[in-house]
Amino acid sequence: MEKPEKEVTIYDIAKKLNISAATVSRGLKDRAGTNKDTKKRILDAALEMGYQSNSFASNLRNKRSNIIGVIVPKLNSVFMSQAIAGIEQQVSEANLTLIISQSLEDVKKEVGCAEAMYSNRIDGLLVSLAYESKDTAHFESFTRRGTPVIFFDRISENRHFPGIHIDNFKAAYEVTTHLIQQGCKRILQATGNQLQNVYADRLNGYKQALADNGIPYDPQLVMVTGLSPEDGIKIAERILLMKELPDGIFATNDQCAVSCMQVLQKAGLKIPEDIAFAGFNNDPLTSIIEPNLTTVNYKGYEMGQVAAKLLIERLYTPEKRSPANVLLGHELVVRESSLRKK
Repeated sequence: MEKPEKEVTIYDIAKKLNISAATVSRGLKDRAGTNKDTKKRILDAALEMGYQSNSFASNLRNKRSNIIGVIVPKLNSVFMSQAIAGIEQQVSEANLTLIISQSLEDVKKEVGCAEAMYSNRIDGLLVSLAYESKDTAHFESFTRRGTPVIFFDRISENRHFPGIHIDNFKAAYEVTTHLIQQGCKRILQATGNQLQNVYADRLNGYKQALADNGIPYDPQLVMVTGLSPEDGIKIAERILLMKELPDGIFATNDQCAVSCMQVLQKAGLKIPEDIAFAGFNNDPLTSIIEPNLTTVNYKGYEMGQVAAKLLIERLYTPEKRSPANVLLGHELVVRESSLRKK
């Protein structure tokens, strides 16, 4: 078995060039006072010998890792991939490194991700909570160490942690009101775990729109699921067994809405004539499915940018008191799936 090559140090370069290690160090760091020719010789020798700077040791001295951590529920979400792209853009501009992990909607895995990030001594952490994550105790250790933690999209109710989100109550109110204006009176909402502020707010917005339009709330018309495409199929199967079908469906996730639509269409129901449909997130699927799906658009890339910018601000200018929570805009995108009144 071959022995691993010895790591090249500044002392090796100094020996090769017959100069002091201090001169090599100054040359590599482009410090003032180093002769131009000497600096060129140092850089050429470093390249030839395969020298790599020991950023780890340097970071230990500076008490910084220059690493930002991100924990997200799933990487295969269009919204989340856009958010990560926005985060990466800001982090890259700040010359920081990004480490990404996913909880896969599992609270225990989220705790494990947080512990791994903590052990790696990251400088800051961005989090979108797992589906059933309510307790944020596993992030308190970062606060005690002075490491900023910021939540985005699925945020924490803990006021110690800033959050970047949209007005989910208002967005759901707008979707429900739109369906009512299209003549729907029996609207089913497919929503997620009510432990999450995102889905609790969307349910409350739906309830308020019903109340404001004189439509009684029926708990039988609320289905709490994981909102996956498979859940959309199950919801459709349950709907087909109902004695009285809903005339409108508001799924708080586009993938769930699309799979539900497809099953109902195969069963012979016409959309929007028999059942009007609306989703949430503006996934690319919404403009492919026929009819195109009415949905709520909010920009993942912008949310990622804002979250990362706020984190970097807290990291480098802690004296600058940025807002505890940032509310981003959204828009209702009306398409054919809900237009019963042309």
